[in-house]
Amino acid sequence: MKANRLFFIDAVRAFAIIMMLQGHFVDTLLAVEYRDEDNLAFQIWKYFRGITAPTFFTISGIIFTYLLMKSKKNGTSNIRIKKGAIRGAMLIAIGYALRAPVFDWIQGVFKDYFLIVDVLQCIGLSILLTILIYLATFKKSAVFSLVMISIGTTVFLCEPLYRSLDTSHLPLFIANYFTKTNGSVFTIIPWFGYMTYGAFIATLFYGFLEKNKFKTILVTSLLIIGTTLIWYSSKFFNWIYLQSDINLFEKVAYYNYLFTRLGNVLILLGIFYCFEKYIKQSLILKIGQKTLSIYVIHFVIIYGSLTGVGLHQIIGKNLNPYQAGAGAIIFVATVCALSLYRVKTNQFIYIRLRKLLGRN
Repeated sequence: MKANRLFFIDAVRAFAIIMMLQGHFVDTLLAVEYRDEDNLAFQIWKYFRGITAPTFFTISGIIFTYLLMKSKKNGTSNIRIKKGAIRGAMLIAIGYALRAPVFDWIQGVFKDYFLIVDVLQCIGLSILLTILIYLATFKKSAVFSLVMISIGTTVFLCEPLYRSLDTSHLPLFIANYFTKTNGSVFTIIPWFGYMTYGAFIATLFYGFLEKNKFKTILVTSLLIIGTTLIWYSSKFFNWIYLQSDINLFEKVAYYNYLFTRLGNVLILLGIFYCFEKYIKQSLILKIGQKTLSIYVIHFVIIYGSLTGVGLHQIIGKNLNPYQAGAGAIIFVATVCALSLYRVKTNQFIYIRLRKLLGRN
């Protein structure tokens, strides 16, 4: 076990990847007639599916920034920055590769679908942006921490201003990072906001992890702040609007999914951190360390990436809830097993890539 490793983050990441697996399986294959918004079971499923992506982005910010800040202590920050840049670029490349219409290209057909931006591109770009901000703040932890939480808050508060952003004047490759109009699943804003909040949390671990009662204070704070964001943030923004008559706060109050989802993530982090000692040796940690390979494998199986044939094409939206539920369990177990026992580790991929690029 490595000193000061944040084991609970791997557990949270495993929880998020499992939620993503079952969420994508059910959403892709459940018949339309069973998607009843008034059904309690469907509401619960949809709610937990909604916190998966915010959790992923937040913990990605925590993990990368924590490693970046730790490298400063042992004098290897330049190496970590280079590794981070390679990782970010690799995630972007994999994101595009998973949607590469190989068979269309062979036939000489080129479609814009290939340029759609998904979660991997956004996380990869967010890592690169985090590195740039870290360098711009001259690697000063306190300044970096303040800048990151300020950026996150600004990105969330200004969401109504760019919600319907006109990107028609931008090249499609760039525009897809800012709008879903052309089919992108994720955009850099507002999702980079969750990465910045994760980076801010990482600075707390970097500065105070070894302090007495840090864990108790942080867990309590995460639970209280998370609960407050869920139940009271909309009321707070509406109150600010009534006091200031600034329409932006009214729009945030009445479509406040970003801050409420952040509240969900904070509570999740608080719960997992509280019970960290019970999961240090569990299988779930191994799953949490294999999220990239799990993501790639599930994408190929469900959507037919690279092969053109997946569950989406074979089954379609034709399963009833019982079939979807049982299938999701089998699917999660199969993908995790393939990743754990049949696929090389992510570190293996990074080492090979660095050798290919001629780096030590």
